[in-house]
Amino acid sequence: MMLRLYNSLTRQKEEFVPLNPPEVKIYSCGPTVYHYVSIGNWRTYVLTDIVVRTLKLLGYKPKFFMNITDVGHLTGDNLGDSSIGEDRMLKATKREGKNAWDIAKFYTDDFLQGYDELNMTRPKEFCVATNYIDEQIELVKKIEEKGLTYKIEGDGIYFDVKAYEATGKKYGELSDLDQVLEGARVEKVEGRRDPRDFALWKFNKEGKLREMEWDSPWGRGFPGWHIECSAMCLTNLGDQLDIHIGGEDLKSTHHPNEIAQSEAATGKEPFVKYWIHGAFLLVDGGRMGKSLGNAYNLHDLKERGYSPLDLKMFYLTGHYRKQLNFTWDALSAAKSSNMKLRNKLRGLVDVKPSNKQDLSAAAKEYEKKFMNALEDDLNVPQALAVLWTVVKDSEINKEEKRYLIDLIDSVFGLRLLDKELLTVEVPQGVIDIAEERKEYRKAGEYDKSDELRKKIEDLGFEVHDKPDGSYEILQLSK
Repeated sequence: MMLRLYNSLTRQKEEFVPLNPPEVKIYSCGPTVYHYVSIGNWRTYVLTDIVVRTLKLLGYKPKFFMNITDVGHLTGDNLGDSSIGEDRMLKATKREGKNAWDIAKFYTDDFLQGYDELNMTRPKEFCVATNYIDEQIELVKKIEEKGLTYKIEGDGIYFDVKAYEATGKKYGELSDLDQVLEGARVEKVEGRRDPRDFALWKFNKEGKLREMEWDSPWGRGFPGWHIECSAMCLTNLGDQLDIHIGGEDLKSTHHPNEIAQSEAATGKEPFVKYWIHGAFLLVDGGRMGKSLGNAYNLHDLKERGYSPLDLKMFYLTGHYRKQLNFTWDALSAAKSSNMKLRNKLRGLVDVKPSNKQDLSAAAKEYEKKFMNALEDDLNVPQALAVLWTVVKDSEINKEEKRYLIDLIDSVFGLRLLDKELLTVEVPQGVIDIAEERKEYRKAGEYDKSDELRKKIEDLGFEVHDKPDGSYEILQLSK
């Protein structure tokens, strides 16, 4: 069986055939560093990590880049038009009383810390937009030389979609939108020839100074949001990519615009062979948003006693193309799963894994089921089910089990056999408190029972009550 991926461009599963195997050129849209990254965005980055890890397991050599946007992403993008509104970085400066560069550094550092806490594979480079200004200007010049731009005085340089289509190209094939209408915008850009046209370079407003601005052939200003990704892709990965990854919200305009400006500049198509998009994360069954107060971040989770790896386990319970509903109860279940796994695997930490050629028929069947799940459009929930079956199977020996756990965690990145995270022996003092708590529960004195539960948690453990009145004690995940 070969790896099959759902290609957003063709809207079907396709066999994955790289342009130049074993190399696989991958680009993933990263964060705009004006605020903490939300758990919705983290889901997309975990998807990227699963893709990279799966390709490595299958023998490919991923060449992977991710961007960090620190300029040019305007608030109008929330309304379907990234060429209007306020720069998100400047909005953050007003909110926090810092300059844009300090804002960018603070939230970039926080993103990188969270990235590592989620134990994800770092790209060859996190491409920062402000480090690629020259490349963006050169790309706009190439598009201009093709006769596919026009200038709006006082506003910026725009990509001309109709002129692009007149060359025989199609615009917007990736998008779920049939058309982009001016009426959907909060404000109209005077001089725009077509509502689909988008800014490649924005001019500074007269009399207004920005902290992030550069000289260009068209005037002092800053790049549009879309142009940075194309510039980074073409600079680091060449004219054509194997895989481009992002959230499903980027299918409507950002990614179609990337395609148009990249293919316009290079004359080569397709710009990307396989487009992979992750579905939205819901919160309590509804949409997530900062204005709703439910755009949770890793810090919010940690304050409630959850680890980034608990969140990662939660993500693994849903297929990347299906919406996943975040609730605190669901995260608690993921946390419990993490703790139970580590309890069951503690005895394997010093076991030497079997050699692949020495596996029994049963172990080989588990390996096959795991690989089949991944190769079927990254069916991670099915692969996760294989993990649990392996853990519970007493028929395969410890060496084989260690081999399979190493294999599975090479993709999941949960650090399942990391000594630092594995459950330790429960101290007798904790057991004594748990027994005392059990008696209070029997007597219906739940206030005292809750006090002892808190005391146990303060000691780094957690009590899980069972329906039959018994309990188990697990170490709190770090």
